[in-house]
Amino acid sequence: MRILVSNDDGIFSPGIKALGLAMRALGEVFVVAPDMEQSAVGHGITVRRPLRFKHTQSAGFGEIPAYRVDGTPADCVVLGVHLLGRPDLVVSGINLGVNLGLDLTHSGTVAAALEGASLGIPSIAFSLDTSGEVLDFQEAARWALAIARAVGERGLPPGVLLNVNFPASKPKGLRVTRLSTHRFEDQVVERLDPEGKPYYWIAGTPAGEEEEGTDLWAVRRGYVSVTPVSLDLTAHGFLEALSGLLEGVAS
Repeated sequence: MRILVSNDDGIFSPGIKALGLAMRALGEVFVVAPDMEQSAVGHGITVRRPLRFKHTQSAGFGEIPAYRVDGTPADCVVLGVHLLGRPDLVVSGINLGVNLGLDLTHSGTVAAALEGASLGIPSIAFSLDTSGEVLDFQEAARWALAIARAVGERGLPPGVLLNVNFPASKPKGLRVTRLSTHRFEDQVVERLDPEGKPYYWIAGTPAGEEEEGTDLWAVRRGYVSVTPVSLDLTAHGFLEALSGLLEGVAS
């Protein structure tokens, strides 16, 4: 197997190092990641400026080829596939912090996997709950390897990726889950610069219901959450009702 490893925390993050080194058990690994943190950039692609693609030997990957890009996680996957050859698997993470529920809409970690899936490559996003006292990336990487091996052997349906979240403590086991309503309720904090002009910080506090069977429910109970995510965003259940709602509009 050929495995492309990326993330949104940047190429020097301990999470991507643990993930990249673990993937060596599956075959040929190459790393393409942002040269600096790109958290919460979503699925952005850089189209209004050129990108730099540089080999780096200082990120702690040993003999694994590693490249840093001055762009987004999705940029990294695009460049990795086109410049280094098509991989059999794309893995992203291990992210510093969970990506649950509606977090997927802005997560750079998930965006790298989304880009891989959009290119027809089986893809997985991995994230770790950082609310614990110790960040055990090695334990998370051990689970990531087992999940990646299963996907490598059996594949995924077209247009489907996996979003995996690890609990803060040693996992009790694994649960296949659906997305929760987990989200961040936005807060806008206003400050004044030295000239008295306002500027703003967008902040937020986590919210969401812990319904049984969701990713939030599983992670908060100490389980690895594995959620299948589809690229098809169509609200299929609303198609017929929408036709009725718009009846007569065309005329």
